[in-house]
Amino acid sequence: MPAGRGRPLRAADMKKDVRILLVGEPRVGKTSLIMSLVSEEFPEEVPPRAEEITIPADVTPERVPTHIVDYSAMYHTVPFTCGIIGISFHETSSSQREAEQSDEQLHQEISQANVICIVYAVNNKHSIDKVTSRWIPLINERTDKDSRLPLILVGNKSDLVEYSSMETILPIMNQYTEIETCVECSAKNLKNISELFYYAQKAVLHPTGPLYCPEEKEMKPACIKALTRIFKISDQDNDGTLNDAELNFFQRICFNTPLAPQALEDVKNVVRKHISDGVADSGLTLKGFLFLHTLFIQRGRHETTWTVLRRFGYDDDLDLTPEYLFPLLKIPPDCTTELNHHAYLFLQSTFDKHDLDRDCALSPDELKDLFKVFPYIPWGPDVNNTVCTNEKGWITYQGFLSQWTLTTYLDVQRCLEYLGYLGYSILTEQESQASAITVTRDKKIDLQKKQTQRNVFRCNVIGTKNCGKSGVLQALLGRNLMRQKNIRDDHKSYYAINTVYVYGQEKYLLLHDISESEFLTEAEILCDVVCLVYDVSNPKSFEYCARIFKQHFMDSRIPCLIIAAKSDLHEVKQEYSISPTDFCRKHKMPPPQAFTCNTADAPSKDIFVKLTTMAMYPEDHYKDRLYRDMGNTDRIENLRKIWVFLKTAFHARLRCMCTCNRCTFCICQSFLNSDLLQSVKNKIFTAVLNRLRAQVAEWGAMLLADDEGSITHQVHAVSSVEDSIFMESSHGPLFLEARHVTQADLKSSTFWLRASFGATVFAVLGFAMYKALLKQR
Repeated sequence: MPAGRGRPLRAADMKKDVRILLVGEPRVGKTSLIMSLVSEEFPEEVPPRAEEITIPADVTPERVPTHIVDYSAMYHTVPFTCGIIGISFHETSSSQREAEQSDEQLHQEISQANVICIVYAVNNKHSIDKVTSRWIPLINERTDKDSRLPLILVGNKSDLVEYSSMETILPIMNQYTEIETCVECSAKNLKNISELFYYAQKAVLHPTGPLYCPEEKEMKPACIKALTRIFKISDQDNDGTLNDAELNFFQRICFNTPLAPQALEDVKNVVRKHISDGVADSGLTLKGFLFLHTLFIQRGRHETTWTVLRRFGYDDDLDLTPEYLFPLLKIPPDCTTELNHHAYLFLQSTFDKHDLDRDCALSPDELKDLFKVFPYIPWGPDVNNTVCTNEKGWITYQGFLSQWTLTTYLDVQRCLEYLGYLGYSILTEQESQASAITVTRDKKIDLQKKQTQRNVFRCNVIGTKNCGKSGVLQALLGRNLMRQKNIRDDHKSYYAINTVYVYGQEKYLLLHDISESEFLTEAEILCDVVCLVYDVSNPKSFEYCARIFKQHFMDSRIPCLIIAAKSDLHEVKQEYSISPTDFCRKHKMPPPQAFTCNTADAPSKDIFVKLTTMAMYPEDHYKDRLYRDMGNTDRIENLRKIWVFLKTAFHARLRCMCTCNRCTFCICQSFLNSDLLQSVKNKIFTAVLNRLRAQVAEWGAMLLADDEGSITHQVHAVSSVEDSIFMESSHGPLFLEARHVTQADLKSSTFWLRASFGATVFAVLGFAMYKALLKQR
């Protein structure tokens, strides 16, 4: 434990400023104390009263601005600034005399003060008597009993006597618990002036009231509870004691300096001397830990205890601060939250710490021990039906990590709170729990790059009531129908999460059971993949899946998979216009997946691998459905545009100028436009495009979408290339003079060029058709 004061407290954990009020009988030296502090010498002429003084933060030991108020009377004041330490204050005219104090102003100053110094003269018994007869009752009347202001008794003019007033003051301190301490000082010879205001500041920043009860001479329950949590967090091996390594770690994170081996032994010896069970197996027990802090408080070293408390996130009321529990974490739209590698390592060590019997599962007692650092039990009985458990129903290691993954994904603020209770930022020496969270990138970027960095995928399970959705959720946890029958209705969970391996990668699949409704909300639609479940034995079950798909997912990029649940039962015809198989074929979806959890062993996980794969690569499934809503007319129109584009690109340099109908080119052109050739061409197109329809449609969409870069914008417009034989070169004006094309020129150029192009096109289409047929086989 520390031998001195700890490191400076963080500004977020401290008050922004301290207001000190000095009260007392006239002529006890209140103003002299302030003037001596300001000028660092005793003033020859003391004004009747100094107005409010502000001490800058960089001057005070605790780095907090301090305001000192000398309350004596109402005066017209004159501003004055001391150049020694930059303290500004107001001074009254020396010709004014002390007047009677205004009770109304006094009460206002008391309500604004953080600490009150009651000044008396050690050589004036009347001023000492007034401490209990007037000032303490007056202050207590203006404050609540549960939030009494800390008081400092100040015995001034100690230079005038050779004895101490402490024998008279000690009974008063024992009588009034709100008195923090008593300081004897002298404004004339500057004795204990700085100490006086340090103790006043300390009484505000490190109050004794929340920690210690002087009447009982022991720490208050709230303080014991907070220190017990700190001990549990610091006991990293969960053996009930703090060994030397754990004590050194505790010392370093709280006070930025380790303890020497001899200092550790001295601390243990002090504990052994006072309590028998304070040290066990060379480690400090909880009783010994609490005793040390009681000793610090009793010896006026309560700033040590406050340093520890604030390092672990506590405020002046011994509550964990919102800044500690809920650090700032920005999450852009369409992004999700996951635990990173460091967080999983921390959770793994936490699990191992509390798995005392090393059975890779947490029993109810072990789980209760883990949650002792929480103000409440965070997990309900439904958790056992949300994650994997062993045969006894205890949460396994994998289930433990899955539950934390689920909490992070659904409610990251709750996850930050839980990690704060476990002391994540302290044990990992991070700034806050936010360092444990990874915010994934926008899903649109994943679709553009055709790869994802996510490890958690959400699947919404949609279907009618009693269609088998719960069976699908529990099957993800490896539970067959027999085990599912033991689940109580009040312990039912609408979530299930477990790991799934896709191409050797471990991913988390989160299933969410969506309640049956006519229309889904936006939150119920938001997911990575949709699982539509219908009961093969219920003829009315599939209609709901088809309706929900058409309403919400037919035009979206969210991949969908239809599950034919209860496949072990007799399948009946669904009361819908088309069968589920035809529905999937029509909308370019995978065929319905037969599924049953009525098995002897754990149900098959094939559908979960397929769902995770679809969630990881949604673009592949979207391409298959890219043109599903296009009518036949639209498809033919797109194909016609592609054909025109190819011919236009080929004749990019030529433009029709002739219609002689006698040259070889015109004769060939007439043949190309004949009904017989067009019929043969259409049949070939139909046969080929039936195999390559998806690829051609995709190429067409790409070509038509690229308006700026399209080749058709870079060539001359051709209205009817097939109907002409006279062409004009786009290379220059010389070719314009030769308007007529001879048969010899056509034979050597255009005709054979067209013929070679046609042969190339048919060869490419034939090879593509061969590849498609080979792939299908």
